[in-house]
Amino acid sequence: METPKKPREVFIQGVTLEGKTFRPSDWAERLAGAMSSFRPGGVPTRPGAHIGYSPLCVPRVVNGVKCVIVSEALKSVEPMAWDFVMNFASDNHLQVVEACLLPEPGSSTS
Repeated sequence: METPKKPREVFIQGVTLEGKTFRPSDWAERLAGAMSSFRPGGVPTRPGAHIGYSPLCVPRVVNGVKCVIVSEALKSVEPMAWDFVMNFASDNHLQVVEACLLPEPGSSTS
């Protein structure tokens, strides 16, 4: 039996194709916040579940650059949400790269 392939991740970087820092400074948190309800299995119903980012679209700082890391799995959860984030990157001339986020040293991988 073949091991299921992990969905690829796309890093939308807060740097334009022209090399300028994208503004406003909280753009990554805003974009990830707009995607917070798109989760595998839908929105949890426990108290406070609406607070927090979707694991499919999270803001991070990578090498000093604000990014939003978007899992390709978002496509199967909600194709229009995937199109929205990819169009956001394109419309704002943001650099987009395929990569894989590695766990932080000392973090649990379970």
